[in-house]
Amino acid sequence: MIYRTRFAPSPTGPLHLGHAFSALTAHDRAVARGGRFLLRIEDIDTARARPEWEAQIYDDLAWLGLDWPRPALRQSQRLPVYAGALDRLTTMGLTYPCRCRRGDIRATLSAPQAGAPVQGPDGLIYPGTCRGRPMAEAGPGDAIRLDMARAVAVLPALPAFTETGALHGGVHRLDPQALITGVGDVVLARRDIGTSYHVAVVVDDAHQGITEVVRGADLFEATQIHVLLQTLLALPVPEYHHHRLITDETGKRLAKRDDARAIAAYRAEGASPADIRALVGL
Repeated sequence: MIYRTRFAPSPTGPLHLGHAFSALTAHDRAVARGGRFLLRIEDIDTARARPEWEAQIYDDLAWLGLDWPRPALRQSQRLPVYAGALDRLTTMGLTYPCRCRRGDIRATLSAPQAGAPVQGPDGLIYPGTCRGRPMAEAGPGDAIRLDMARAVAVLPALPAFTETGALHGGVHRLDPQALITGVGDVVLARRDIGTSYHVAVVVDDAHQGITEVVRGADLFEATQIHVLLQTLLALPVPEYHHHRLITDETGKRLAKRDDARAIAAYRAEGASPADIRALVGL
């Protein structure tokens, strides 16, 4: 099997040192294994994605010395494929429409009888207000959620995945109770874009034949969602490599709004690709 990995940025701002570390790590792993490094543009958030940021992604990665097959896959061109995956989960009886807004969810979770809000890998853990609504009631203003308890119950055994990164290395088997109470009914399709990161990423990893997903440790907890969806959709489960995060002086993870650490800013100041590698510890 040919090793294949990917770097999948969103064109919603400039790439920073954290992106450079992730892209270089993935590229280096592909080169070391005689495999392929792919680029995917995750632009399903059309309200925030900008063509100028996408163009800069290409420029920054090429400047770093990375190469990938052209053209890069763009998620905005694959919305019908994601809709097909959602339809399959709906046919299995695993989805329901949700009319709740974030404020509604926050208010429910903060009610005295519910205790403090609980965070999961997908944000606030949904309290199940709309669970049980039939899909026939779905309207244009609804999100579509996965009924996690049903999803867990429909599988004869929960899958496992192999983590190759040093932070969480080993084999991890999904835990049903952790999925139901610690993850909850995740959004499969946002009301504004018709899909979600979780659906798009598993469909695209299968489409591109990814054998190892290389990404930051902040996404490790979300991996259980992705492996569950891969199994429900009969997609292959790749290996995962969650690497350390690049942080600022206070230990906070870098964000796209941190323009001072943007790759373009270092380029403008005369840095070389070797300097960037040194800055991120490669």
